[in-house]
Amino acid sequence: MKKRRAIRNFVLICIVAILGLVLTIFSFDIPFTTYTFTGFAKGIKLGLDLKGGVMAVYDCEKSSESEGSLEEQIDATIQRLTNLITEDYPEATIVPQGSNQIRIEVPDVDDPDEILDLIGEPAELEIKKENSADAEAVLTGRDIQSAEYQYDSQNNQHGVKLTFTTSGATKFYNLTSELAPSQGALYIFLNGELFSSPTVQEVISGGETFISGGMNSQSEAEAYATKILSGTYSVNLSLSEKNVITATLGENALLLSIIAGVVGLVLIFVFMGVIYKGFGLIANLALIFYTIILMFLLSVLPFVQLTLPGIAGIILGLGMAVDGNIIIFERIKDEFKSGKKIPASVKSGFKRASIAVIDGNVTTIIASIILAWLGTGAIRGFAYTLLVSMVVSMFTTLVVTRGFINIALQINSVNYKSYGLKKGKTLTGKTEEIEEKPEQTNEKEAEQNA
Repeated sequence: MKKRRAIRNFVLICIVAILGLVLTIFSFDIPFTTYTFTGFAKGIKLGLDLKGGVMAVYDCEKSSESEGSLEEQIDATIQRLTNLITEDYPEATIVPQGSNQIRIEVPDVDDPDEILDLIGEPAELEIKKENSADAEAVLTGRDIQSAEYQYDSQNNQHGVKLTFTTSGATKFYNLTSELAPSQGALYIFLNGELFSSPTVQEVISGGETFISGGMNSQSEAEAYATKILSGTYSVNLSLSEKNVITATLGENALLLSIIAGVVGLVLIFVFMGVIYKGFGLIANLALIFYTIILMFLLSVLPFVQLTLPGIAGIILGLGMAVDGNIIIFERIKDEFKSGKKIPASVKSGFKRASIAVIDGNVTTIIASIILAWLGTGAIRGFAYTLLVSMVVSMFTTLVVTRGFINIALQINSVNYKSYGLKKGKTLTGKTEEIEEKPEQTNEKEAEQNA
């Protein structure tokens, strides 16, 4: 009865594995719906080196107009850049590099120069009380929290809605309070040139205002909003390094990486099946589940962006999963040679090998956490995929593989040759199966048996 149930469980496991591979690899339309399912592997966000794009490193110089330390100004600038770039390129990453640099990576960019022009040529916004380029500005771009396109349906105008910071809102309120009684004009300059000179009809206290003029379409207004936002940096930026990677190079690298991964996986399957026979086949089945779980997590975790070093992290995690299985199987072999039966050998082998497996995985997990914390760019991408791979590797090795073996033992717990096991040898060199000793009641004998 147990054997029949175990066979049925294995069939179900194989069906789940096949279904998981289909969901991982293929994309297809859901019948009777308009939804198209995208395979887990295709849903993984690709990094700069695989998808192509632009990478730029900017030196940061402290601005005399901004308060706080250089580190605080860099953090504020990164936030501004993130708001500016990720609106159109959500997969972009903007991170500090060293103590005085900002690293920007934007994958899948049709026109890389557009990103560099956007960052490198900001439009400095100034709001003044006088129509003079030399007049002192009451508010500048650093008083702007956000700038976004807005359409005034009442006046049929395209424009930009400005939202001020807390201090900027106070300055703007004081300015409009001064100009509103006489319905005076305030003058908005972009890059030193007069952009607009609206008349102040009333006091504005909401911390927001709408500017228009010279913007005849939504695209023009959005371009102005982007330029205004790019002029709100807390530091002065200068381009230090630029690297443009073509999409073709990224596609070729990804294709070659996939081919190498498939070939390596097939070789692992063959090796495990030949050396460890039944145990090897069970390990291969567990590795399939490792692949499915890993691809799913990489596709749904928001902080993961796959790069070439990230693929190396996946392969290293796969190697650790295989290594963990080998350690356990070799320990089971030793336990069986000592005279224990197959179920007892499996139980003791897992118990004694688990400590080594956990130690190896935990130390690697700690290293990957440190790399993710201190690293940048490709190093961080490697660390993230390695971290996820190691967690999944430890789970599949200690939980999935063991569960599959327990099911297999319900089918066959006697034929040791099918598991690649060998009997122990006597002192004369002849093979001889040593019967497992009955459970000892004596405390000392029980300790020796353990």
